[in-house]
Amino acid sequence: MHIPVSHGRLEALMKQPAGPARGAAVVCHPHPIHGGTIHTKAVYRAAQAFNDAGLVALRFNFRGVGASTGSYDDGIGERDDLEAVLDWLEAEYPELPLLVGGHSFGSMVGLSVGADDERVVALLGLGLPVDMDRYDYSFLAKADKPVLVVQGENDEFGPGESVSNLLAPLGAHITVVRIPGSDHYFTDRLDELRATVRGYYESGPGSRFLTIV
Repeated sequence: MHIPVSHGRLEALMKQPAGPARGAAVVCHPHPIHGGTIHTKAVYRAAQAFNDAGLVALRFNFRGVGASTGSYDDGIGERDDLEAVLDWLEAEYPELPLLVGGHSFGSMVGLSVGADDERVVALLGLGLPVDMDRYDYSFLAKADKPVLVVQGENDEFGPGESVSNLLAPLGAHITVVRIPGSDHYFTDRLDELRATVRGYYESGPGSRFLTIV
């Protein structure tokens, strides 16, 4: 499927949950320049977890990736892409609350857009690249919504301890789950990732604002 945007279209995949939908979630992929796509394994597993929790799950390719038009825009145009996807999703499911998640580069795009968008009721960040100076997550302190961060203990771009220390002062609305033995891409730990995300949005803090079915 394709979602129309100002520069043309965005390639997307969407899957319905097995039962009645409690919400609709978008998952953003890692850095386009470094091979991130709609098919990145952690993105796929996060989408599965959202389905498991009763949510419509949508993945899309940022501009210039796969069949999406346009070209990489250093995170600026990618934010516009996400906003367009949220507009489309809201039009398709006006009765459902929206959630936003992302992996690595996609976490910065997803969290920054979702934190400011009043339609978004909960957030997900996977593999936050906090050891890279260009990414600043301090804006999460003002996000008045539940945030789940899933981090590999051995993440090359932000070990679990570093992420916990960075986010702890930003507020109790942020939950950090550290996956032992996991790298940035959750290699051999994708089942743990899926279970963690499912639990948080199925019956944990992330379920508070979802539709009751």
